[in-house]
Amino acid sequence: QVQLVESGGGLGQAGGSLRLSCAASGTIFRIDAMGWYRQAPGKQRELVAAIISGGSKNYADSVNGRFIISRDNAKNTVDLQMNRLKHEDTAVYYCNAVGVGGNLRSVDVWGQGTQVTVSS
Repeated sequence: QVQLVESGGGLGQAGGSLRLSCAASGTIFRIDAMGWYRQAPGKQRELVAAIISGGSKNYADSVNGRFIISRDNAKNTVDLQMNRLKHEDTAVYYCNAVGVGGNLRSVDVWGQGTQVTVSS
C-alpha cells in the first residue's frame, strides 16, 4: 500500500513564498508521475503542477512562471516551491502519485491535503 504524507503550507503573504513537500511510502514498485492539485472553497480540484519520471513538467497557466515542481526519484518525494504568491492561490493542496505498487497493481493515491492561505 502506498501512502503520501504532505508537509509545508500554512499562511503566506502575497508576493511571498511557501514550499510544499510530499513523500511517498509503502511498498512501491514504480512511481510514474507525481503532482500537486488544489481545491479552493466552492471550486473543483485542479491540477497545479505535475512531473513524470522522465522529468517532463506540466504547470497550470495560473502558476506557470511562479511555481516550481521538483522530484527526487530515489526518495519518492515531490516538492512545490510557490513564489510570488497571490491571494487566489489560497486552497487546500493535495499531493498525488500514480504508479505501480509492490503487488504490481496500479496505484493512484492522494495525500490528506494541506491548507495554504495567502493574505493580501
